[in-house]
Amino acid sequence: MSAGHLAVIDMQRIFADPASPWATPRYADAAAGVHSLLPAYAGRATFTRFLAPEQPAGAWRAYYDQWPFAHRPADAGLWELTDGFADLADHVVDATTFGKWTPELASRLGPDGRLVLAGVSTDCCVLSTALAAADAGAEVLVVADACAGVDDDSHLKALQIMELYRPLVRVTTIADLLAEPGP
Repeated sequence: MSAGHLAVIDMQRIFADPASPWATPRYADAAAGVHSLLPAYAGRATFTRFLAPEQPAGAWRAYYDQWPFAHRPADAGLWELTDGFADLADHVVDATTFGKWTPELASRLGPDGRLVLAGVSTDCCVLSTALAAADAGAEVLVVADACAGVDDDSHLKALQIMELYRPLVRVTTIADLLAEPGP
């Protein structure tokens, strides 16, 4: 059993659907990686969902002017976790921000203060969550092969950027993470 708490970032229909303007091409690869991590984090996993705010404020107004298809209510189908995860998500945190480091997620970390991140997209919501959690003092591990970006190049660049934050943020793989001794 690996130490810490797993946050599965935004494994939602809006990012899985190839017809979506926000499709993540390697979503299925990230999903397979997440599925391989879940048994080691039974009872210690949080799924997050990105949602549009009811009334965008500030720069978010221009953002949703650029992406009007996404300005939908929280119960719209595009925000649902994909079928493979909907039944596995015992704990879900919703946020209208890219970063999912919320007080609710922070409260889920155990005494070791370790946050393990997987999901989509590496170059947006995973990155935003990792940096905010690191700033708050959490040890952050980003599981590279359980994440996917808007494209392969952006995924790799985001991983490289996060690796610059060592020892606060560390990029790892599924195999290396699961090989670590548990708590």
